[in-house]
Amino acid sequence: MEHYDVIIVGAGLSGIGAARQLQDKCPGRSFLILEARDTIGGTWDLFRYPGIRSDSDMYTMGYDSKPWLNPKAIADGPSILAYVREAATERGIDRLIRFKHKVQAARWSSADGRWEVSAEHEGGESRYSCGMLFVCSGYYSYEHGHTPHFEGLADFAGTVIHPQHWPENLDYSGKRVVIIGSGATAMTLVPSMADRAAKVTMLQRSPTYVVSLPSQDVVARWLRRLLPEQLAYRITRWKNVMFQRYVYRQTRVNPDKVRNKLLGLLRKALGPELVARHFTPAYKPWDQRLCLVPDGDLFKAIRSGKAEVVTGQISRITADGIELVSGQKLAADIIVTATGLDLVVLGNIAFEVDDRPISFPDTFSYKGMMFSGVPNLVYTLGYINASWTLRSELVAEFVCRLVNHLHAKGLRQCTPTLRKSEEKMPARVLIDDFSPGYIRRSIDRMARQGDHAPWVNTQNYLLDRKAIREAPLEDGVLVFSNSVKSGADASTVSRAA
Repeated sequence: MEHYDVIIVGAGLSGIGAARQLQDKCPGRSFLILEARDTIGGTWDLFRYPGIRSDSDMYTMGYDSKPWLNPKAIADGPSILAYVREAATERGIDRLIRFKHKVQAARWSSADGRWEVSAEHEGGESRYSCGMLFVCSGYYSYEHGHTPHFEGLADFAGTVIHPQHWPENLDYSGKRVVIIGSGATAMTLVPSMADRAAKVTMLQRSPTYVVSLPSQDVVARWLRRLLPEQLAYRITRWKNVMFQRYVYRQTRVNPDKVRNKLLGLLRKALGPELVARHFTPAYKPWDQRLCLVPDGDLFKAIRSGKAEVVTGQISRITADGIELVSGQKLAADIIVTATGLDLVVLGNIAFEVDDRPISFPDTFSYKGMMFSGVPNLVYTLGYINASWTLRSELVAEFVCRLVNHLHAKGLRQCTPTLRKSEEKMPARVLIDDFSPGYIRRSIDRMARQGDHAPWVNTQNYLLDRKAIREAPLEDGVLVFSNSVKSGADASTVSRAA
């Protein structure tokens, strides 16, 4: 069985970023990436629907160690995929990935001071062991998206597609397309399909907050002309971090003011009647994610008459379209179910600690990245109010600190442990003050957060920088144990990275 200091699960944006940090901060430590699919890229390789793009700016979604040089801050999927792959190949990380290795189980042995990891590979089983297991597999199922039950769907004579499984050669030229949904995916698809389709209708159950931003960052472009690329990139990154924090903070303390501002901008773009009917949500801004529309492309498609928005409840699907509860009928040749994701907890891997299965809802989350009572297991869960990478890079830094600390102390085990006074601590859901359907459907399967640090998931990058990057590791909660026995130092039996 091959042994490594660290095994990373997943070769997407987070996994490749974690590998880059291990190279930089843990020289001499060995690592391996296990990837279920046959290529690098994760989300950005899986999704192939028209117009696929980021919903965060690439100056905060890119890696700190690799400046984003593309002029577009709101970037298309192929450009992001090329960036992630280049980040891997320029460091030789692609040679440290075992593709088509879907991790099925992980078992921690305190006696051995290591994880034993089992992965399905081409019909068989491959086994590895590691000192630290770092799960960077995202939080949704790659196997299928979420599609609610629609009465009569089997009667539909046209084509039904979920964006997660977009057909490679789908021809929608001259077709009537109805997109069910009102999230980022639907709002990306509408303008991307409008030019070729006969008509594109976005059918939403209820409105979502929408904000238009330029696809290019003027300040970033100006800074790049004056400063070295890395410095210009980091200044732009901080500028965007602070702006995001300011906007989110305002939605919490002045929600009505932000709501009026957002709706006012929409009225200028679409007119008061359309905004009142289809773009005025019943909830406060950032109770669900704001949908980003680069360069107002959605608004342009609607104003052109090639696209429309309809708000209503579906009664049933018919052979030639959709019938609403109101009696309105929408003719369709293609129905796209942009109805969301199915979330999974840590890739649906079966975890055990000393032959005891782990029930994550019975654990508390340590700083949003480890679990009470579970040794040497770290996971990446990005922000809901900022770019995923901001948090994934902080977590990767923490892993590097932890690996180095264990090695320096001659120890093999680090376990977040509830203190006696915390054993009856009130439990809250891991992601609170956030209400989209994909979270509500799955939150009960996740770990809980407590009512004080370090058992809280802050959703605040500035606080996390201090709590994760700067706080001492030996904080009275992380319990370090399991000294290395003579001749059993993991570094001497690992394969070099």
